[in-house]
Amino acid sequence: MKRRPKEHVNHERWLVSYADFITLLFAFFVVLYASSQVDKRKAGRLALAIQVAFQEMGVFETSSKKIPLANDEAIPFEKVQIVENVKRNSDLKRVVDPMNGMLSTPVANQSLRNAQREIQKALDPEISRHEVTMTMHGEGLVVSLKEMGFFDSGSAIILPNSMNAISRLAEVLKTRPENLRIEGHTDNVPIHTARFASNWELSTSRATELIQLLITKYGLPPNRLSAAGYGEFHPLASNDTPAGRAQNRRLDVVILAPQQPFPNTFSNPDPVGGPENKGTTPSPGQP
Repeated sequence: MKRRPKEHVNHERWLVSYADFITLLFAFFVVLYASSQVDKRKAGRLALAIQVAFQEMGVFETSSKKIPLANDEAIPFEKVQIVENVKRNSDLKRVVDPMNGMLSTPVANQSLRNAQREIQKALDPEISRHEVTMTMHGEGLVVSLKEMGFFDSGSAIILPNSMNAISRLAEVLKTRPENLRIEGHTDNVPIHTARFASNWELSTSRATELIQLLITKYGLPPNRLSAAGYGEFHPLASNDTPAGRAQNRRLDVVILAPQQPFPNTFSNPDPVGGPENKGTTPSPGQP
């Protein structure tokens, strides 16, 4: 009987499994690389949108260089800081306002900057004495009238020697189209007098006192005005020091940005105290 030749054992079969493993590993890293490019592109576009918004607010200077905006082109994150003026693309005429997430326009931002310049010029003496400060917030331009220049401590009556400054401010506000919210603020020292039982009442009375003056003496339209009293609960500084408490005793005139809805738009005819009115005191002459 013929003997079968002995089969040769293949000791290199492991190469087949190894090749499969290498192929799968290569495919895995290709997928990871492709995913990272998508994420980098999205991050670059997001950073670009944020920077353009800041550029519109005047925070960043414009650049003449361009960066790619096509979806098939990844934006290197380190190059996102090179931003061209928003005028380069009509699709960016409306950008997201970084302060409040609402759509803002160059016209709205320019309007507030114009108001800031006009008030700066009108109230320059009071600003130099630190009786008035101005800050740009998410809702608009905030003009803070400090208690030391406009009210006696614990009183809602505007000081006679501050009427000249009020008159100059009113002349600027009367020519502008923005809505206004007058906000009263106090420190955290409790008050209990014959007229004011709490800081809530004092802060609200100061706000409505200024509104009455703006309407009756300077002819501002009542439908553009609203009043709010926040007591001691929105401080600018710590109430632990006299200087901090002095900063917190103030009356804020908020010039609302044009895209901001007016606080008291009565879409629902609920009585005063309904959801639309919570936390806000209607201005004099408003139902």
